[in-house]
Amino acid sequence: MSATLPASGTQTARATGAVHPGYRTLWRWHFYAGLFVMPFLIVLAITGTIYCFQPQIEPLLYPHRLVVTPMDTPRLPADTLLARAQASLPPDAKAIRAHIDANPARSAEFVFALANGSKESVYLNPYSGDVLGTLDVDGRFMQVDRMLHRKLLLGKSGELLMELASCWTLVMIGTGVALWWPRSTSGSKGSKLRAAIWPRLSTKGRPLWKSLHSVIGIWLAVGALAFVLSGLPWTGSWGKQFKELATRMSVGAPRGAWGGGLPLKSTLPGAQQAANTAAPQMDHSEHAGHDMASMPGMVMDDLPLPNVPWAVGAMHVPQSPDATAPKPARWTLDQIVAQMAALGVASGYDIALPASATGVYTMSYFPPDPQQERTVYIDQYNGRVLKDIRYADYGAVSQVISYGTSLHMGRYFGLANQLICAAISLGLAALAVTGFVMWWLRRPTRKLGAPSRERAAPPMRAWKTGLAVLAVIFPLMGATILAVLLLDRLIFSGSRDLSLS
Repeated sequence: MSATLPASGTQTARATGAVHPGYRTLWRWHFYAGLFVMPFLIVLAITGTIYCFQPQIEPLLYPHRLVVTPMDTPRLPADTLLARAQASLPPDAKAIRAHIDANPARSAEFVFALANGSKESVYLNPYSGDVLGTLDVDGRFMQVDRMLHRKLLLGKSGELLMELASCWTLVMIGTGVALWWPRSTSGSKGSKLRAAIWPRLSTKGRPLWKSLHSVIGIWLAVGALAFVLSGLPWTGSWGKQFKELATRMSVGAPRGAWGGGLPLKSTLPGAQQAANTAAPQMDHSEHAGHDMASMPGMVMDDLPLPNVPWAVGAMHVPQSPDATAPKPARWTLDQIVAQMAALGVASGYDIALPASATGVYTMSYFPPDPQQERTVYIDQYNGRVLKDIRYADYGAVSQVISYGTSLHMGRYFGLANQLICAAISLGLAALAVTGFVMWWLRRPTRKLGAPSRERAAPPMRAWKTGLAVLAVIFPLMGATILAVLLLDRLIFSGSRDLSLS
């Protein structure tokens, strides 16, 4: 976003009072933020819009795997379908996840870990048991789109770049609003407001692009801010640390999530667990406390689950060595499905299957309504519910983030939510495009084209305080702010004075 000013240039702008002290400083920072954010913003906008419509797109991409013709005959038992899926793969394939869906037009899906390290989904007709096909989990179109959105398919370095782009978008929004803010003393209030919120389509060239850029930006400012803030908790660096901090302070993961006397691992029949036999069937203790350090190994985010509620992502899961004694029979998948139905969750969830003799069945229910989220751990031998974590158990921060996530993904109120998210995403892409066109039309020869500094800039304490706050909250961004300051002083200090038109 940039200020909407008359095409007559700098002198006219100053005469009307539109150029206020500090304007060029804000414009300079807006330029740097936009320069860095622009390519990432386009990627985020396109991939985010696509992922938002995942429920509609995937059945069109894989109709022969995902979609079946509903039949009047009963669906086959889950264990029968799992056995048939297993038989279609090499003997060393290991079942790691089951998707449970009661939709009569939806195929059954099971995920297996293969010997080469890849994961493969097997789809079956739930009525006949016929194998419909397979998909590489990591090569699935929506998974590729998701990884582009989160990390540009570049691993940790891409994840950090996307996080930085999100943080610098906050600077772009803040400076854009400040530059847009109408300050002219001439003209009626109505005409100034109209010029500020409606593009001047009668103009041509760069003034037209500037008008479009500023108007699109101000209309999207609130939505863009909400998008950034709701997406940052899921980032791989700051988001992960924030999640761990929220968990330790009991404003993220449920308090007492690992307390109450019940160990969150399956009890091998015959083992000496006298302390556990007297424990209640279900632990709902809210104040027992939990020791994250005493639960080494994977956290929930590491499990082979497509979606895990943010509140439980940093919580550790059982990881114990296989017992040397012969393994007793464990509960069947059908029994676990019946157990979940008894708990009030009948469809639309995923089950991570036990990975060891003391592992547990881990159920993750991630519906559009955050208040229905559930994470359930069940003993694999006796079906005892070891923990049932619900929205009401979350800390205040996690409850807010759960709603933000659902809105961010376009899930909370159906198609309307998807369309709003798409409009904001594509509008952000339009900001990047119009900003590039504006720069291209006024670019100097062999120069970056950053706006020149003010000869006597005001203190701008509020602006400096805002940058300092962002640097403290987002340390990685703080390092890049210092880098930009150094580059601005040492390399870009000679940028010529560019016209404001």
